[in-house]
Amino acid sequence: MNELAGSQYLIEFIYLIASALFILSLKWMSSPATARHGIWAGEIGMVLAIAGTLLHHGIVDWKWIVIALVLGSGIGIPLGMVQMTAVPQRTALSHAFGALCVTLVGTAEFYLRTPNVPKFMMSVLAMEVILGSLTFTGSLMAAGKLQEVLPQRPITYKGQNLVNLGLLGVAVVAAVYLVLHPEAKQFFPIMVAIPLVFGVFMVIPIGGADMPTVISLLNGYAGLSAAAMGFVLQNKLLIIAGALDGSSGLILSVIMSKAMNRSFTNVLFGAFGQVQAAVAGAQEARPVHSATAEEAAAILAAANKVVIVPGYGMAVAQAQHKVRELYDILTKKGVEVRFAIHPVAGRMPGHMNVLLAEADIPYDRLIEMEEINGDFPQTDVALVIGANDVTNPAARTDASSPIYGMPILDVDKAHTVMVIKRSMSPGFAGIDNPLYYLDNTLMLFGDAKQFVGAIVRELSGGH
Repeated sequence: MNELAGSQYLIEFIYLIASALFILSLKWMSSPATARHGIWAGEIGMVLAIAGTLLHHGIVDWKWIVIALVLGSGIGIPLGMVQMTAVPQRTALSHAFGALCVTLVGTAEFYLRTPNVPKFMMSVLAMEVILGSLTFTGSLMAAGKLQEVLPQRPITYKGQNLVNLGLLGVAVVAAVYLVLHPEAKQFFPIMVAIPLVFGVFMVIPIGGADMPTVISLLNGYAGLSAAAMGFVLQNKLLIIAGALDGSSGLILSVIMSKAMNRSFTNVLFGAFGQVQAAVAGAQEARPVHSATAEEAAAILAAANKVVIVPGYGMAVAQAQHKVRELYDILTKKGVEVRFAIHPVAGRMPGHMNVLLAEADIPYDRLIEMEEINGDFPQTDVALVIGANDVTNPAARTDASSPIYGMPILDVDKAHTVMVIKRSMSPGFAGIDNPLYYLDNTLMLFGDAKQFVGAIVRELSGGH
């Protein structure tokens, strides 16, 4: 008995250290200067959490655990080695796997404990299963949209919100009935199946431009379901880790919604991202000014202040290292170069920051939108690399635009705007960008990596 108690104390001590590391991980990852420490703290905390779980006295057969570890590692290693452009959908898949785990554990616990399930425990278990189920299918749908195997545009139909809320309502009613009558096992499959369908219906009406917020929101749901699982299993570490994950995901969703001037209900029910057919047809008739790499290099060399605006197009082209070369050569020529970072540039929070950090661009050169917007009128050149919606002035001027009111980078106020873009196709929101037709805008058509490389060669004297 003393040996058993000692083992339990050791497990609780390991869990305590892991919990502290998870908290420190979130704290340190809030700043680029300490982000690496945050990653290490989170990884070490997770290793300790797994080790503590494996020491649990309830384990009587290691065979299935070893098989699961091998299978999980075989799946996780390739998933972790994707390119930066695929990280958003990989993150969505991680949420899906975590939510599936929570749902399966909740299902097993229900059938093991029925009918002797206290009302509070059944309430928590129901929340765990409902959140886990809808997060599983919702995350799969989000990953499919980001990977473009599913339509990125909203799929809408009349009365969709009523259908969605009705489905969720039926699941909640089934959950309430099970809380009052846990012996009614026939209602449990209903409580699981309906949120699975709801997760699909919740995400298909949401356009690609809102996917970063949706991923963050699903992350919050996954964390809350894990915290609920912690109550069911009486595991303090799961409660703490799930609460941290859930709260941080929800807070990040609020921040991103604010950055897009949108509310949660607008994100979930607004069907943002529909193509404006009339505009799409009109863009061919509007003239644009274009320039060559040689002309762009001459303009940049004559500038005193340059602001580079990275977007998802830079990530797709893997142009961050060429951008670093451009930064280096302009800096050597005495040009002040900074980078303007929009909160929702790319397809997940911090996407551009990570890409630029990968290319060793100094942290102090990465300036947030609120801080740099006032400097654009004094900027000689704003170089936009693959960014669309976050630079669209229609958000300020066109009340009929779906992105009206969304805070943007005011690049159009710079003396000269140069936009590196493959074509005149609209951005992720599916709407045309008036920036491209302004008198002070030059379109640099081509692959971002190749075009930036050509500019660098021109600035280097053609070598």
